[in-house]
Amino acid sequence: MTADTTRQVSFSRPWRRKRLAIAVLLGLAAACPKAAFAGDNEDDAKAAKPAAQLPNIYLDMRTNYSTVPAGTLNIGFGNALSLPSLSSLSSVSGQGVAIDLPLTVDFNDRFSVFGGISASSAKTDLTSWSSLAIASWNVGIQADILQQNGGPLPTVTVLSTLTKSATEGPLATTSLTTVAEAAYALDADETRAWLAGVQLTNIRVDSGLASVRPAIVGYVGAYYQWPNNWKLTGRAGVQSFGGANTTALAPFLPPGQSLLSLHSFTQPIIRADLDRMDDNDNRLFGLTATVFWTPKPAFQFILRTPLYLVRH
Repeated sequence: MTADTTRQVSFSRPWRRKRLAIAVLLGLAAACPKAAFAGDNEDDAKAAKPAAQLPNIYLDMRTNYSTVPAGTLNIGFGNALSLPSLSSLSSVSGQGVAIDLPLTVDFNDRFSVFGGISASSAKTDLTSWSSLAIASWNVGIQADILQQNGGPLPTVTVLSTLTKSATEGPLATTSLTTVAEAAYALDADETRAWLAGVQLTNIRVDSGLASVRPAIVGYVGAYYQWPNNWKLTGRAGVQSFGGANTTALAPFLPPGQSLLSLHSFTQPIIRADLDRMDDNDNRLFGLTATVFWTPKPAFQFILRTPLYLVRH
């Protein structure tokens, strides 16, 4: 059949054209609900898919107050951000105030990074309070390398902080503090747990005029979190300090101060934390009190008031 014949047949039978048009319209009508249904499914799938969220971002502001007995070095217990220099080591007792401002990013409930500055002021029995000034900067990470999640093994968390003096000089130091802690939860909600951990602090005097051997803290403890999200944590352990030789720094000290060679010691240490958490275990407020013998007793109090930029 030629093209002309086809054209002639189609014109001679117009009812076929009408039937074809009706069939096309019915097909479109049947397809439209399916298309609309498919569009609704796509919209529902997009709504069900969780939107990308920014991680928790906040300034973990910490206000520190500490006392330093005569002839001792204040190393501290925990996240030791405030160790700007060996100027805290003196033949007379002293006090210190520091403000730590690490910008912290919690990528998830297992991994965080932070970095910031510390400003401090200090006084001794022979000197008045110094001006508050930036003393050091710090960077660090915190990671859960193992999570219990109802299993037989505890959650193991590693916290490592690198701190360096903000100014150069014979008293400037660089320190690395690493804490490894295991928490064994006693219930499915992890509101009660036993703790055990170890902290290692290495201090290097940048000028090379002094040497400070490592300090190691081993401890055990526990925590309990009430239904209203207040959390109390207690730790008790032993601190072992390898000693230090700082006699070469004496000519660089201000008048009236002198450094001593410290002998090694092993003494007890106690720490208590009271925290206010939200329903997602974000810290809203924290208070820490630490007593450590060096061998004379020293005290440290920390007030934590995180300033959240993004909080989930």
